[in-house]
Amino acid sequence: MNFLDLFRAIFGLAITLGIIGLAAWAARRYAPEFLARFQGQQGQVRRMKVIETLVLDPSRRLVLVRVDEEERLILLGEGRELIEPRQPGGVK
Repeated sequence: MNFLDLFRAIFGLAITLGIIGLAAWAARRYAPEFLARFQGQQGQVRRMKVIETLVLDPSRRLVLVRVDEEERLILLGEGRELIEPRQPGGVK
């Protein structure tokens, strides 16, 4: 194997990895809207929305969710979910 064959193999590997990386980026960026279009959810009003997530450590995550006009804080991880207790007359 001479230098030209080695260069061609490395160049081919770099191109292949670049295409895979580009496909992964495109899937993360455009897949949710693309799948929602096929599921017929485009015209529906969504009642639940994830506002923000915060990773606390590798096994726990805080998720702020809005359901209708109420926001709830949920702690996910370690095989259980803890939901913030509802305050009477909640703070807006």
